[in-house]
Amino acid sequence: MTDTQQDQTVPRLNRRLNGLVSVFATLLTFGSVAWAADWYNAVGLVLYNEQFLAAMLGLVLVMAYLTLPLRRHGTGKLPWYDAAAAMVGFVASWYVAIQFPTLANEIAYRPLDAMVISVLLLLLILEGVRRAAGPVLVIILLFFFAYAMWGHLIPGKLTGRNLHLEDLLIGLALDPQALLGVPMKIGTTVVISFLLLGQMLFLSGGSGFFTGIAMSGMGRYRGGSAKIAVAASSLFGSISGSAVSNVVSTGVITIPLMRDSGYSAESAGAIEAVASTGGQLMPPLMGASAFVMAEFLEIPYAEVVMAALIPAFLYYLALFVVTDLEAAKTGITRIAADKLPAAWPVLKAGWFFPLPFGVLIYGLFGANLRPEEAALYAVVTLLACAMVFGYEGKRAGPMMIIKALEETGRSCIELLLIVAVAGLMIGLLNISGLGFALTYSLVEIGGGNLAVLLILAALICIVLGMGMPTLGVYVLVAALVAPSLVEFGVTKMAAHLFVLYFGMMSMITPPVAIAAFAAASLTRADAMRTGFAAVRFGWVAYVIPFLFVMSPGLLMAGDTAGIIIALITASIGVWLGSVGLIGYFVRPLGWPRRAIFMASGFCAMLPLEAFASGLTFKLAGIAVGAILVITELTIRRRAAAIAE
Repeated sequence: MTDTQQDQTVPRLNRRLNGLVSVFATLLTFGSVAWAADWYNAVGLVLYNEQFLAAMLGLVLVMAYLTLPLRRHGTGKLPWYDAAAAMVGFVASWYVAIQFPTLANEIAYRPLDAMVISVLLLLLILEGVRRAAGPVLVIILLFFFAYAMWGHLIPGKLTGRNLHLEDLLIGLALDPQALLGVPMKIGTTVVISFLLLGQMLFLSGGSGFFTGIAMSGMGRYRGGSAKIAVAASSLFGSISGSAVSNVVSTGVITIPLMRDSGYSAESAGAIEAVASTGGQLMPPLMGASAFVMAEFLEIPYAEVVMAALIPAFLYYLALFVVTDLEAAKTGITRIAADKLPAAWPVLKAGWFFPLPFGVLIYGLFGANLRPEEAALYAVVTLLACAMVFGYEGKRAGPMMIIKALEETGRSCIELLLIVAVAGLMIGLLNISGLGFALTYSLVEIGGGNLAVLLILAALICIVLGMGMPTLGVYVLVAALVAPSLVEFGVTKMAAHLFVLYFGMMSMITPPVAIAAFAAASLTRADAMRTGFAAVRFGWVAYVIPFLFVMSPGLLMAGDTAGIIIALITASIGVWLGSVGLIGYFVRPLGWPRRAIFMASGFCAMLPLEAFASGLTFKLAGIAVGAILVITELTIRRRAAAIAE
């Protein structure tokens, strides 16, 4: 649930009702932790995966209808129909949880109870996700449903299968490949474990520690306020899993700092939006998409993390360079020393906060633990340190643990409704055959040209992602667009990261740039101008996916020398391109020099594998860039000598 939506729920909840939601939220998180830690088997309770998922769904539906009003501005009271919907959702879900073995055996006979339960669950999930995330996901799902029902009437290559309504409804609600499938499994186990880690960090003071480190480390340089935003948002966003909540959470601190330093309202909002969106592309959480991607690709989660590291580094390198050059160009200096915390006291007070991340990394890469297990070990490490050492005079205790469990459960309402719809989308695409039909059509439209197909896929991902949350964007584009790239010969990892990147870019790309619009609401700037400024600051994110599709080294694939060369030359290209885009190096640059800088940067970034003359273009780009840099430095030295 976003912060805004959570604020809307407060007036309608009296103390008793709020207490009930707290109980369900705590049970949701505790149930997830118990499943990840395998406590159910330890006490002799053997369950199907689907039984556990259905039980978790019941808790989510209760909280959704108790906290999310029918209209944006509720009346302050709980309507009878919401109370009834909460009860029906709980009963229907738990009926599936208890009776699933029987229902699974009888599903082919279309039993009446299965039909009734399926209809109720589907309707409640659709309305719940409409309240939580808006109508976009619902409209897309209904479109897929309409295709599944009547797609067989469409002539040509997009023709679908002839399905019975009863089979479709029951299959969507009860089939392990639909509602009770991979997205719901990931959401209720892995993601909740990581969100619990994030809540524990927040409640124990970790967010303040990392913000303090960012301020003390970056604030003393030119444009330091923007660099604080980039550092803080990348750290927070890698755990939070939501671009908009990242903007709201860190932006209330970083945006005023940027405005006071001299950044325009549009620039301040754009920098925060781009930095926050990048959190969805930054390991370890990646907006929960990394876990679903690992399941789709049937590979260890650690492989997804490794593949995402260099693209994420290039993304934030470009943002750092652009903000630094923008500061130099507009004369923005560092933050006043009296406004910055000293580094040593911050480190001394919160030295233990990096330890959970070390445990997490070791668990994933050293001990080969499941992601949810590694996250739980990190939680235990953090909790132990917070109880023994504390931060700024506050130590963790039982009440903080309960609060973390509760807040994690509350924050999962929107997420789990979205993953439920994501499961339904996957089910519809598989059952109807639409996924295969679209893959075939896109490959045919590409006409045998990979560049055309990539551009077309990028545009489709941006359009489909507009107004949608992170996980919903990825599941949709992974099911609709990624298979066409794989069919064309792109590796599965590159194809899925490609669609993830461009799906995320919808959050800063007008006309529906939800992260940029959220930042604009904090700066009171024009939302559309903020969106276009975000496109400029985040320019490299529109280029990186094309690079790693053609250069496996950027995804940590291939020999070590090739990976290092790809990283270094791409970094040089990012820097040169950023200089040309901003129009400043050691002095303002005219358009001819800016164009040459951008061209040399583009050539330096070109993968060796792009075409036969790839090496020539790369060397030429680096050489021209070096000449430009030497020329500009020489001009500055001469100007300084004359001034003396």
